Amino acid sequence: MGIRSVIMNERNMKIHLGISLIVILTGLWLSLSMLEWLFIFLAIGGMLSLEMINTALERAVDLVTDQYHPLAKDAKDIAAGAVLLYAIMSVIIGVIIFVPKIWVLLK
Repeated sequence: MGIRSVIMNERNMKIHLGISLIVILTGLWLSLSMLEWLFIFLAIGGMLSLEMINTALERAVDLVTDQYHPLAKDAKDIAAGAVLLYAIMSVIIGVIIFVPKIWVLLK
């Protein structure tokens, strides 16, 4: 099964899942609204899905060639860049949702 394989074999997926668990627990603690949960789960689901697509692309490229090729490197770098961009956007979503709530608690 693909999901199990990526969870068991990919360090980055384990990191994403760990952070996702922390985000969900924090959201429960802060009593997020339904709309806030929608954005959180879209960010988490998108991040996990994109990481899986990146992993699949890397494996497919590795299957096709075991030699260095600039186009293979570009394909891997572009897919990794997409993951990085989505991760940055997910952090921005988290900051927008969580920081004001935590700020109120700290006052």
